[in-house]
Amino acid sequence: QPVESGGRAVQTGGSLTLFCKASGRTFGGYAVGWLRQAPGKELELVAAISRSNQFTNYEDSVRGRFTISKDIAKTVVYLQMNNLKPEDTARYYCAAKDEDLTNLVVVSLDEYEYWGQGTQVTVSS
Repeated sequence: QPVESGGRAVQTGGSLTLFCKASGRTFGGYAVGWLRQAPGKELELVAAISRSNQFTNYEDSVRGRFTISKDIAKTVVYLQMNNLKPEDTARYYCAAKDEDLTNLVVVSLDEYEYWGQGTQVTVSS
């Protein structure tokens, strides 16, 4: 069960880092994604990283502003968010999939097996 933290209120243009910790294990065998859901909108994949850490994928609106990474010990997955905009306001979720393919980035929401409770990010103008 992933556990997210780091969400808070920030102003437009600010930066924030979200943390996803693997509860009781590491992310060594998992592909991981950060997803978000804004009020009245569908859940969307923001960023994803392969089990090997070598491959990533970003939603178009965040590419160049957000960075997903995993620490060396593979116990934490980060989402570094820069130049935040009001449209980034959402509840952010971390999800993981037990993945045999080391370089696969999971982009389908339905494939994620383990989900956290989410952390709220609010960007004010």
